[in-house]
Amino acid sequence: MSTKKLAAVFALAASPAFADGHASTQGDAAAGEEQFNRQCVACHVVANADGEVLAGRNAKVGPNLYGIAGRVIGSVEDFRYGKDIVEVGENGGVWTEEAFVGYVQDPTGWLRETLDNRRARGKMAYQVRDEGQSYDLFAYLASVE
Repeated sequence: MSTKKLAAVFALAASPAFADGHASTQGDAAAGEEQFNRQCVACHVVANADGEVLAGRNAKVGPNLYGIAGRVIGSVEDFRYGKDIVEVGENGGVWTEEAFVGYVQDPTGWLRETLDNRRARGKMAYQVRDEGQSYDLFAYLASVE
């Protein structure tokens, strides 16, 4: 593993520890719920282990976002991820607030930087343009657990 790749993995793992292990440090969960219902429901669902849909419309384009905070990146069972995001998870990457915010703002750019691979590509085409909204989304998703 290259030094840059190893540094990226450690940076993901060394993000700030939260009181409950997953809480957002900067986002507003209520605002994030509004953003989720506007931006994310077309592709994502939040459904618990019993299959109860807590948010979204049971979309299958993107993975289920239930329990994303602290989850290994690219690890939702039976979802067909791109090889690059799976590689991040195989290298120890987990969804921290920092990783989530970086990814949703520029999926391909974040993967390229994280993997130190200019050919890495993200499958998620949508980008959350506003950094504050990205933090709000994470806060909301972390609160749904």
